[in-house]
Amino acid sequence: MKYDVVIVGGGSAGCVLANRLTEDSDRSVLLLEAGPDYVNFEELPIDLKDGYNVWRSAYGPHSWAYQATGTPEQDATIEIPRGKAIGGSSSINGQVLFRGVPEDYDNWASWGNDEWAFTKVLPYFRKLENDLDFPGDDFHGSSGPIPVRRFKRAELLPTSSAFYDACVALGFPQDSDQNHPDSDGIAHRPLNNIDGVRMSTALTYLNPARHRMNLTVKGSVTVHRIMFRGKTATGVLAESGGEVFSVEAEEIILASGAIASPQLLMLSGVGPAQHLENIGISVIHDAPGVGSNLRDHPAVFTLFKGVGYGPPDSAPSIQVGLRYSPDSSNTRADIQVSPILMTSEHRPASVQIDSDDFHFGFSAALQNARTAGELKLKSADPYEQPIINYNYLSDATDRARMREAVRLGIELAKDGAFDGLIAERLNPTDEDLSSDDHLDNWLLRNVYTQHHSSGTCKMGSASDSMAVVNQYGHVYGIDNLRVVDASIMPDVIRANTNATTIMIAEKVADWIKEGI
Repeated sequence: MKYDVVIVGGGSAGCVLANRLTEDSDRSVLLLEAGPDYVNFEELPIDLKDGYNVWRSAYGPHSWAYQATGTPEQDATIEIPRGKAIGGSSSINGQVLFRGVPEDYDNWASWGNDEWAFTKVLPYFRKLENDLDFPGDDFHGSSGPIPVRRFKRAELLPTSSAFYDACVALGFPQDSDQNHPDSDGIAHRPLNNIDGVRMSTALTYLNPARHRMNLTVKGSVTVHRIMFRGKTATGVLAESGGEVFSVEAEEIILASGAIASPQLLMLSGVGPAQHLENIGISVIHDAPGVGSNLRDHPAVFTLFKGVGYGPPDSAPSIQVGLRYSPDSSNTRADIQVSPILMTSEHRPASVQIDSDDFHFGFSAALQNARTAGELKLKSADPYEQPIINYNYLSDATDRARMREAVRLGIELAKDGAFDGLIAERLNPTDEDLSSDDHLDNWLLRNVYTQHHSSGTCKMGSASDSMAVVNQYGHVYGIDNLRVVDASIMPDVIRANTNATTIMIAEKVADWIKEGI
């Protein structure tokens, strides 16, 4: 059978596209996902359903568990969780539905993507959400598929409440809404979690569309490569249950994320020509930008031993967070700092606690890093993970901002609000904090991901030799092929990326409907 559209990747973007494109009953859509498809809510495994114990989700059986290099100073690779199930990373993430600041999108526009200015993306942020705290005002939606809420002050755990009060005591403004364009300071996080259940795009976008006769959803299908006739994409070669088969389509959309989308492009012969030839892949189109410009939010974790036994594993792992810029920065919203439980995905996989004592920490992440990493193929085998190098903190300015963020966290922990909550700080040690050089050494050895990989198939103007797609998602040099996911962001936004990825899919879906 030949479809109008084949979507490769049933994640944050893919589920949105499947829903919106099949609103036209005359368009047939096939959605392919490498991970399993749980058709009914009752079938969902606990790691995908329970949105509070995010560690279990991010480092559990439904993650690709990519191995990557963070810095040369680290003794081992860092683990990069990415969702391997319908819903993709929206099925294993921390559910912070958090927008970038307006300058992020206006920057995209200034780099040759004028359709992505803040005023042009705001309607799509409103379209995707049902904000239960700010219904129907100029900046929020009240009828979208994804419910958004914030914990009330009375619902905060002791560590979250103390962090909030310590930030106020240090003079940070109280921010009632982190999705407001002027957001700054300490706030209750906007979360797409209702009664402890993660509101993934599988639940909120795909499930309501499953009944449509023009939508076919197939899980446990690995796409090997895109098929071409000349430089026109005609279908995909895929495998399921040991059977290799091909599927034809009028248009192919890659929505596999910032790691898998560039990997699949290169496996298909679209990427840096010399690299592909070295791997033994025939070059369809020389696209030097594929896999480059790997962006993320480098993060570090300050670990405390708490007093007493702490909350149960079923408690929410994150409730509040601080957004601010350190003195060394010339842009706003450069840093996120949040108090987290050990059940948070922002606890690095390398941090293991062998006792039942209560531990918690502060996650500090740089939102506007100057450096970028790179992704390359290890081989032509679609089942072999790519080589991923994030190149974290190689810029001196990035290290300076992160030093200030860590030291701010130490100062917050000394505030009286934490009296009776902290027994001792375990990491970084006093020696690690004794000088800039010592702290830099600690940062380079301990930096990890904030789980916001993006930028590896960046959009840009035709004059940009490193742009992979134009602003409508069309792959340069190839017909009938788009990329629609976090990989097309020219730079990572100053916030968690899930809301923006969903917004991207909403916006491109409208262009596809309009024939653009």
